[in-house]
Amino acid sequence: MSVSVGNDAADSARHRQALADLEAFSRSQEPGVWPHLDKAEIIAEMRSHLRNPFTVNQGQQPFCGPASILFELIRKLPQRYVTLTRALFETGGFQGHSRQIQTSEALRQASQGNLRMGPADWMILATLRESENLIFPVEPNAPEIVRNLAGMTKSWEMKGWVREILGYRHVDYRHTYVLRDLSALRHSQEVLNRGGVAFGLITASTLLTDKPAKIAVPEHWIAIVGNVSIQKGSFGRHDSGHVSFDCFTWAKRMTVDADEGPFEDAFWGVVLGWN
Repeated sequence: MSVSVGNDAADSARHRQALADLEAFSRSQEPGVWPHLDKAEIIAEMRSHLRNPFTVNQGQQPFCGPASILFELIRKLPQRYVTLTRALFETGGFQGHSRQIQTSEALRQASQGNLRMGPADWMILATLRESENLIFPVEPNAPEIVRNLAGMTKSWEMKGWVREILGYRHVDYRHTYVLRDLSALRHSQEVLNRGGVAFGLITASTLLTDKPAKIAVPEHWIAIVGNVSIQKGSFGRHDSGHVSFDCFTWAKRMTVDADEGPFEDAFWGVVLGWN
């Protein structure tokens, strides 16, 4: 299973097949193994996502990394999205690129009440979050600030999902803790142009709100989707340039628009996947 650069006709055919597969899922009499999740709600939510992947919603849960992966799965591999979600609902697991991903009975039983998001998103995002610490070994050479982050997906786990869920053959992480921010962003656009994916690790309040963080820390993953613009600064003033790009996060398309200095302070690295 791999991702290739698509065209409008091929994308349209994939989308039609995904909708047909979703209809088959809705008619299936196979019982689910998530006793507290409603199948009709799951089908409706999936149909909405196939119409507009930007509706993927992490709610108030710390699922920004898995949500970014899910967004690109729906955008680039809609048929696989339906197949994966159906398998997860009916069997409690799904086949990744190289391994079986299986949920725990405890997670399936606990998935009830106020999930803070729709049941389809919860089922996938909670599964990824539960399993990532178990199947992806810690990268000992990763910067300490990343290794010590609690409660969020790490860079090596994002790399793992780019392989296991999205099926890209080439996966790389470029950290930008010491310069190279603009180079990494420029390379992200090149990867996107070739049909790949780019996931940025940022300080969200600095780049996505009007309330910059007093102390910048890497704490939020976004999916970079394009329109990268880099304006070089004046000679001798390394932080006088300006950058902008579009991204997916928080169930919508957003635009990062920042001066070079704040961008360098709040852009920590990027995970890339391409074929």
